Amino acid sequence: MATVERTARPRAWAIVAAQELRDLWLGGRGLLLSLAFSGLLSVLSYLVATNQALNFLEQRESVNLTLQVAIAVGALLALLAGADAISGERERGSLESLLLSPVSRLQLTAGKLLAALSLWVAALVLTIPYVWFLGRGVGIVGDALATGALVGTLLALFLVSLGVLVSIFSASNRVSLSVSLFVLLALFAPTQFPTSAQQGWAGDLFLRANPLTSGEHYVGKIVVDGHSWSQDASWLASPIIAAALFTALAAVAGGRFMRLSGEVSR
Repeated sequence: MATVERTARPRAWAIVAAQELRDLWLGGRGLLLSLAFSGLLSVLSYLVATNQALNFLEQRESVNLTLQVAIAVGALLALLAGADAISGERERGSLESLLLSPVSRLQLTAGKLLAALSLWVAALVLTIPYVWFLGRGVGIVGDALATGALVGTLLALFLVSLGVLVSIFSASNRVSLSVSLFVLLALFAPTQFPTSAQQGWAGDLFLRANPLTSGEHYVGKIVVDGHSWSQDASWLASPIIAAALFTALAAVAGGRFMRLSGEVSR
């Protein structure tokens, strides 16, 4: 974003968010990423529907798999947008004009964070017909979409805040994207552990402490096992805490440490 309209209004974050949304969607990046996301879900839905027809997967498992992938990829898109938020402006030479505009750094950070979250919202909307197609007839479409929206929003808010936080302190966009993706891979790594390593009190604690595995477990309990929302609500603690904590950290860092050089002044 090259410029921000000059304004003294207290809701300057809304103007920043609107400009960012125009750049993201009218510029084509958001549409391209959404098309790629839709293509991925189309291929996945075809594969799980085929396995469902062959009795390799039950309908609930098919919906759960599709929803898990949608949440993970949608949150990834939000993370990438967040990681580009500040370091990208710095590399494009447009951050100086933003910092000189009469918009506080906190409002600038909030506007960029909200715009990045629009990628997750678009991903959620695109997911609806696929979940309906795979889950029709078993009465889980409503719960699946509501659970996916809740968990996905928490994880997307956590990851986009993480991306913005890394972007503020990164001297280059490449560093910001690399660090953000590395952290994401580290968070997803426990999902590849053997089942035996996830059992016992230590494995349970580790899964609960990780926002991604904790959110994934909660979705599975609702969609596959048919549990009530309150029965496994404790698994939402980690995603809620991570979303709140990293949003606050991104706001503080944006307000105090946003610099042209990407370095913190002593």
